[in-house]
Amino acid sequence: MNFVVVVNEGPYQHQASYTAYRFTRSALEKGHKIMRVFFYHDGVNNGTSLTVPPQDEPQIVKQWCQLAQDRDLDLVVCVAAAQRRGIMDHREAERHELSAPNLAPGFRIAGLGQLIDASIDAERLLVFGD
Repeated sequence: MNFVVVVNEGPYQHQASYTAYRFTRSALEKGHKIMRVFFYHDGVNNGTSLTVPPQDEPQIVKQWCQLAQDRDLDLVVCVAAAQRRGIMDHREAERHELSAPNLAPGFRIAGLGQLIDASIDAERLLVFGD
């Protein structure tokens, strides 16, 4: 089955992000295809490289990064939501004359069109969080 996953909550303010991660990992292990994981609203906070949780808590951002690397997973952060929350890749940081990017490895910034494109071909779209 082909899935698109939408994550609307940040990694440490709600269970939705970790649940989305666990679902995505499990679906891939069972042979399903994750066409795209789209981070929207506060979910874009999953894509910041500046998250440093205590060692005894799940390292959700690092887990997403590792999963993207291991499975060639497309992790897309909504550009408008990311800008509102100060999350930038190299191009956006340069465009807005900021000192440095902070997008975590394995994530990319794009618009809502990426969500629509993936949804057209997906069999299921799952939304985690409000």
